[in-house]
Amino acid sequence: MTHVRSLASLLVLTLMPGLTVADVGSRLWATGGVTTIEGSAGGGLVPMAVLSGYASDTEWGGTASLSRLTTDGYSFHGAGATVSAFNRVELSVARQTLDLDTLGASLRQDELAQTVYGLKVRAFGDLIYDPLGQWSVGIQHKRNTTEAIPNAIGSRDNTGTDVYISGSRLFLAAIGGRNLLINGTLRATRANQTGLLGFGGDRNDDHELMAELSAGLLLNRHWLVGMEYRQKPDNLSFAREQDARDLFVAWFPHRRVSVTAAWVQLGDIAGLSDQQGPFAAIEASF
Repeated sequence: MTHVRSLASLLVLTLMPGLTVADVGSRLWATGGVTTIEGSAGGGLVPMAVLSGYASDTEWGGTASLSRLTTDGYSFHGAGATVSAFNRVELSVARQTLDLDTLGASLRQDELAQTVYGLKVRAFGDLIYDPLGQWSVGIQHKRNTTEAIPNAIGSRDNTGTDVYISGSRLFLAAIGGRNLLINGTLRATRANQTGLLGFGGDRNDDHELMAELSAGLLLNRHWLVGMEYRQKPDNLSFAREQDARDLFVAWFPHRRVSVTAAWVQLGDIAGLSDQQGPFAAIEASF
């Protein structure tokens, strides 16, 4: 956690000179999304084309977040921070930890962990006013810091880089007078379980294109409900990997605060089948 805070402070100090801080931001409520488990703006599982916070073209902002997911065999903890400038570029850092609640004793290792460094750039378009929506490109460099288990099960590397493109569109008064947010992401990746089990494997060691989808209905400016779907590569013979999905509800009691709850289905993870459970996250925006 100290490592994440230090990196977040460095990002802020790097971007502060010459920028005007948005007091509460100029964009609509909830249009910065929440923070994904890998640190970028989006949903819990899927990044979106939106940038974090509420900063407009003349402002800067960012977020800090904490998240937790519990399944029958594992506990996931996440912490992240972002800085966004001029509604054009977003820098992010996230720390992921997976506690091996069931397998820890047999594997003689209590947890898996990695750090994710992200960059997202708004390429073109507008979330609301452009018929094609807003489009962004992003890159996530991941460094797994617990090598023993990934190496033992056949992963090829302890570091890897994902590249993705996302398109998002907000349709005003689309369903019963309520706003509808849809997003599609195409990711090139070779990460096993987002990188917590290393990168590449005996079945495949090349980047593959994976589709990710999300949709959310804004009931009002305080409540957002929706779903996400994320394809994942299947690189390891030891541990077959299924796609992930969730149903979520996000509460925005204030422009600066969001609380997200979800039910997440992850499929099999490292030999343990049907891993699913509750996810919760809290985010502060500035």
